[in-house]
Amino acid sequence: DVQLQASGGGLVQAGGFLRLPCAASGFTFDDYTIGWFRQAPGKEREGVSCISNSDGSIHYADSVKGRFTISSDNAKNTVYLQMNNLEPEDTALYYCAAVLWEYTGSLICHHNYMKYWGIGTLVTVSS
Repeated sequence: DVQLQASGGGLVQAGGFLRLPCAASGFTFDDYTIGWFRQAPGKEREGVSCISNSDGSIHYADSVKGRFTISSDNAKNTVYLQMNNLEPEDTALYYCAAVLWEYTGSLICHHNYMKYWGIGTLVTVSS
């Protein structure tokens, strides 16, 4: 079965950093797009960053460009979201999700296209 396990959330001060791992199992890791999504209070779920393990293409939301970095360790079937210079606006539940590359044909980082979801990990950034 396809499983995604997100972790690494916590409470940090503004300007701090966190690294969120998403450990995948039950599918061929290299065939999937893996994405990080977040949902903040009063806001819709949004795509933070996605990576195609097939061709390495990457997408970042404008709000996190220059601060967050997504990477993939295929040997460990794990995608990481390195979150630097965190802002209070980054406070949200962060989810990792996956979709088979062939379902989209391109890197699409939108929650409606993701087929598999892990349980969210809470990131709280204090000011």
